Amino acid sequence: MTTGTLITVAPTGAESSKAAVPALPVTLDELLSTAKECEALGAAIIHVHIRDENAEPTLDQGRLRATVAALRQSTDLIVQLSTGGAVTDPEANRLAVLDAGPEMASCTMGTVNFGDAVFLNRWDFIVDLHTRMQERNILPEYEIFDLGQLTTLQRLLDKYGPPAGGHVHLDLVMGVPGGMPGTTAALVACQAAIRDLPAGTTFSATGIGRSTLPVIMASLSVGGHLRVGMEDTITYMKGRPVESNMQLVARAVGFAHLAQRPPFTPADARVVLGLSK
Repeated sequence: MTTGTLITVAPTGAESSKAAVPALPVTLDELLSTAKECEALGAAIIHVHIRDENAEPTLDQGRLRATVAALRQSTDLIVQLSTGGAVTDPEANRLAVLDAGPEMASCTMGTVNFGDAVFLNRWDFIVDLHTRMQERNILPEYEIFDLGQLTTLQRLLDKYGPPAGGHVHLDLVMGVPGGMPGTTAALVACQAAIRDLPAGTTFSATGIGRSTLPVIMASLSVGGHLRVGMEDTITYMKGRPVESNMQLVARAVGFAHLAQRPPFTPADARVVLGLSK
């Protein structure tokens, strides 16, 4: 787990607008260009949200399928689709994301206040996502927004069994207003709870906004992996907007090398996660 670093890029998200953030990749061509450049820098996974012709968040099935196919054709990245979408997306549309056939998909472990909105994830919906991914051989990335959601994950695995392939991988999403803070103390508390999960469980950590750098350093220091991208932060440092996703990936790669844990290639990442291309 600690010989290398799994770097995920989350290039778009559903929160920022193209008008406010012109560098945000919202078209398929922009996403493909970003994916290829981030892979060349050291990313192994791409966490995908898509936009429609007006650059608005969408879960359109045709666009999702076309995006998965294009990313597979143009890169070797592990394609991880978001089943979260936007906080207003209905459950049926979020479940249908799996029909696009990704290698991985997100599976959020509970409801959380998300700024002024509520990101709703009922227990029955979580179970439905988990079991459908088991049936379709899709590896979940369990999204953890608060410490108690690790207990929910333990309950899920105890009751419904391990994910497809048997490997448990989760992402600590830290610094969302309404969720756990993006601090070293919070990450260490989560790490203690992760020890109660199945042997070999791996985790990445995502620092939202100004918590990006503390979370990167804390995660690397305890053997965790990294998720970075313009979904999670649009400011590179105080007063300086992010110029591109590549800028964020390059910084994460630099920290990984400083920690003497160089980035995993997509092929290495598939071995770590128990995936076969």
